[in-house]
Amino acid sequence: MSDAPTTPSFDLGPDHVELQQWVHTFAADVVRPAAAEWDEREEFPWPVVQEAAKIGLYSLDFFATQSFDETGLGLPITMEELFWGDAGIGLAIVGSSLAAAAVAANGTPEQIGEWAPQMFGTPDDLKIAAFCSSEPDAGSDVGAMRTRATYDEATDEWELNGTKTWATNGGIADVHVVTAVVDPELRTRGQASFVVPSGTPGISQGQKFAKHGIRASHTAEVVLDHVRVPGSCLLGGKEKLDERLARAREGGTARGNASMATFERTRPAVGAQAIGIARAAYEVALDYAKTREQFGRPIIDNQAIAFALADMRTSIDASRLLVWRAAWMAKQGKRFEAAEGSMSKLYAGETAVRVTGQAMQILGGNGFTREYPVERMARDARIYTIFEGTSEIQRLVIARAISGMQIR
Repeated sequence: MSDAPTTPSFDLGPDHVELQQWVHTFAADVVRPAAAEWDEREEFPWPVVQEAAKIGLYSLDFFATQSFDETGLGLPITMEELFWGDAGIGLAIVGSSLAAAAVAANGTPEQIGEWAPQMFGTPDDLKIAAFCSSEPDAGSDVGAMRTRATYDEATDEWELNGTKTWATNGGIADVHVVTAVVDPELRTRGQASFVVPSGTPGISQGQKFAKHGIRASHTAEVVLDHVRVPGSCLLGGKEKLDERLARAREGGTARGNASMATFERTRPAVGAQAIGIARAAYEVALDYAKTREQFGRPIIDNQAIAFALADMRTSIDASRLLVWRAAWMAKQGKRFEAAEGSMSKLYAGETAVRVTGQAMQILGGNGFTREYPVERMARDARIYTIFEGTSEIQRLVIARAISGMQIR
């Protein structure tokens, strides 16, 4: 008896369907009812995150389990459903996972085992973490990073000095993961990541930003003033760092840098967040168009409205396919020959901005008020063409990948 060929399928398996329904239920029952309040308060939504911890959604075990998903789809599915509920609260729930991804990308197994649990804590003793990469004068130019880390051989300690900005959970986190320059002459290849534990002298919160959107997510500057951490807080260890720097000085190939290693892991998941926002706005607009009457008939009977909704749905579905492809490729260890990860984040982010804007237009004056959620969704969506690589940076990455040239 010969083995029959496997029939390709786009259907989610039972485990993914169960995950999707579980997160969706939490988003519908807990996140959405709280969204407007925490957007207005512009504060970290501790009670909502605690509810997520109680069911296991905010936990190291949950995010670790998703990393073992052989399809790579578990995390994008989670992100879409959670951010369908609300982006600001969603970021508060998943913000610590970015720091955890930085430790996973750059740390040793022992460091992962030590620090990752301290980034989440327990439902009764919540902990949060922050990944600190961007700087006031650097932005997308990671080669212009000014935060310095200097090694003291006598004490086996590193001293960090500088200012980080746009840090999710920055200043209020129990654990900060900080990228810093250890060899300025090597630019991006002379950077490393460090864990700064809770209570370390010299680390403080700078300006907390009052933002256009995602306002339930805490975003602030982090100031590092003569912060000293033990050598064990250098992710990957001193020996590995010295080997990498030696190769770089000799003109050898170095594998990326500390910040990019983290962003490469998270880019499709960020695209999935944008899809969740877009889908939520589309659903509100579709329902409104079917029930709102003008001139004696539902406004969806007008071709202009119907075509706009058709375009919105098409862009959302296309974005999801790009995100799922990138997530699957990353999990299978396939190289992004055409920067497929950047493609997914670029298209999904721009889809979120376009779809939420169209949703506001379909709702007319109602869409411009806070009585309807699309106004908040449109504000939240705007960040997805900016953070973790602007749309322009994504296009640059894609252009370099498909041309093989250093386009500037």
